Amino acid sequence: MNALQSIAEWNDYFGNPSGSVLGVVNAAQSIGSVISLPFVAVLSDRIGRRLTLLSGAIVIIIASIIQAASVHYGMFVFSRVLVGVGSMLVVQPSPMLITELAYPTHRGKYTSAFWTMYYLGAILASWASYGTQMHLNKSSWSWRVPSILQAGFPIVQVLFWWAVPESPRLWLIANGQPEEAEELLARFHTARDTSHPLIQFEMAEIGRTIEMESQAAETKWTTLVKTPGNRKRTFIAVSIGAFAQWNGVAVVSYYLTLVLDTVGIKDPSTQTMINGLLQVFNFIAAGSAAMLVDRLGRRTLFLWSASGMLLSFIIWTACSAVFDSTQGKPLGNTVIAFVFIFFFHYDIAYTPLLLGYPTEIFPYSIRSKGLTVELLSVYGSLIILAFVNPIALDSIGWHYYIFFCCFDVVVLAVTWLAFPETKSHSLEEIAEVFDGPLPATSGIVFAKDDDAVGKCEHTEHAA
Repeated sequence: MNALQSIAEWNDYFGNPSGSVLGVVNAAQSIGSVISLPFVAVLSDRIGRRLTLLSGAIVIIIASIIQAASVHYGMFVFSRVLVGVGSMLVVQPSPMLITELAYPTHRGKYTSAFWTMYYLGAILASWASYGTQMHLNKSSWSWRVPSILQAGFPIVQVLFWWAVPESPRLWLIANGQPEEAEELLARFHTARDTSHPLIQFEMAEIGRTIEMESQAAETKWTTLVKTPGNRKRTFIAVSIGAFAQWNGVAVVSYYLTLVLDTVGIKDPSTQTMINGLLQVFNFIAAGSAAMLVDRLGRRTLFLWSASGMLLSFIIWTACSAVFDSTQGKPLGNTVIAFVFIFFFHYDIAYTPLLLGYPTEIFPYSIRSKGLTVELLSVYGSLIILAFVNPIALDSIGWHYYIFFCCFDVVVLAVTWLAFPETKSHSLEEIAEVFDGPLPATSGIVFAKDDDAVGKCEHTEHAA
């Protein structure tokens, strides 16, 4: 949507939306995501991760066609709501499936890399919009082409869906298909050797997990706040979801055009080019950070991110204030530079760890529900900010940034006080960080087998 807002033909076609009208357009996708959240959590557990992903891809394809064919404002908004529904059907089960399929010692890297791939799509969308702005600027195809291109990756997903495996942990074993689960684990972890100690260890571990969950029946929503440890996990998940938007990134993610307007950059081609460069920069920064998650640690990255965002937003705000009174072009360019610097510090934690960290800290039995609560926090925040941001920017301009500077102080403080390090921790050790030493009768089963995982600890939470 950032790119479309810079395309003159899109603005003309829909009556130059601004304020709350523009807010509805940008909030529509998040509204669709929030509407679908309660159903997605149940769906991914009932029919499996694989079918849920397929249904999401199909919904996005349909929504993209409707968006590209839109003939009035209401139709466009409806298509964005539908995009949100489809996106949630993909986003919610994906990190769980990655976690449940990954080789034990590779989970952190893979889950961190998942959300980073968002920027690959953003790069294609932003540069496609730049191209259509340059060459189709007198036609409605300048915004219809980028709209239909949303269906590109979902079409690829549908075509290759048959190659996507189901979760051996949740679906296959729990539904009486242990042989298929064993073959699947062997294919990904031991070059199809089902007799390998790692496979035998994982199968036994998964079986114990499912058995204990069945006996304890502790998978209700209230389990998220039933114990001090789970309350802390849920607090962290909700905080990360809220911080990921209220730290100020939502201003640029959805309203870069308005931000650039405040510093005198109003040419549509220049705006779409800056947006395209920003997405390339974000992809590199987030991808690099994903590779550092296991080296530097989760807490270190979150603290580095919060400190950097706070400092860069303060400088960004100060430069915007001075530009407002002097109209000096160098100050406008400085603001752009600090938008990039701000995003760098956002990307090093809130892109790779937005879903990766909560997925890691929640035990298996409430992982799906915990992730759902976090996503509700993310998209609930986006809905509010999508409405508020354009109104505030139109009304008070750069003064609105002061709020985010203050909020980033809160982000830094909460991160310092509440976010524990999980680097190099087994799932058993992570559980002890939150729950303390666990008695034998706690309903939590762990296992260790250094030989099975290549001299690495591998455990699973069964409560």
